[in-house]
Amino acid sequence: MKRKEVLAFVQFLQSKLAPVAHSDLLIDRVEGRQPQARKAAVLLPLFEREGEIDLLFIRRASSLRAHSGEIGLPGGSIEPDDETVALAALREAWEEIGLLPERVEILGLQSPVFTVVSNFLISPVVGFLPEGPGALTLQQSEVAELLQIPLSALADPAILRTERRGPRTIYFYDYGPYCIWGATGRIVHDFLLLVAEWQRTQAAAQLLD
Repeated sequence: MKRKEVLAFVQFLQSKLAPVAHSDLLIDRVEGRQPQARKAAVLLPLFEREGEIDLLFIRRASSLRAHSGEIGLPGGSIEPDDETVALAALREAWEEIGLLPERVEILGLQSPVFTVVSNFLISPVVGFLPEGPGALTLQQSEVAELLQIPLSALADPAILRTERRGPRTIYFYDYGPYCIWGATGRIVHDFLLLVAEWQRTQAAAQLLD
């Protein structure tokens, strides 16, 4: 992907994602059905690498009580001092992987995702790293490994499988030895719908050329 295409993709995402100022409205839509849910935020860090757009994931430490060893996104609980969900996601990304907040251009928010087992209402914050992630330092008590996965690999239908569990569809993305599923799988699925929409607009534009 050329630099011009990367910038066009970033602008497309900005036009489709909800602004950070609307976070309370997005949360209220789900919180009305889950009034006791705890609030959290995660960051979807996007950056260009070797002509691809990559998404940065973490593998949680095996010593953690909850979700140990699972693939997730940098993030965690929203604290009282966090003025916005975006600042909460940036703070958690800094604490967990050493990602400097000033490297992140916030593009907007996806719809919140509710986790039944852990009772969290998670706000996904999409960010673009114009200069890449830089040197990162993992908080080893929480993060065992970083994964840089191209969006093209995540969008490959061959790695996706789904299961129905009651009213819910569970999305599993099998990337090499890793499996992305649960709340992270739902967040990735929602984001890939935007990627697919972008690809359709690009294909239509090429037909008009």
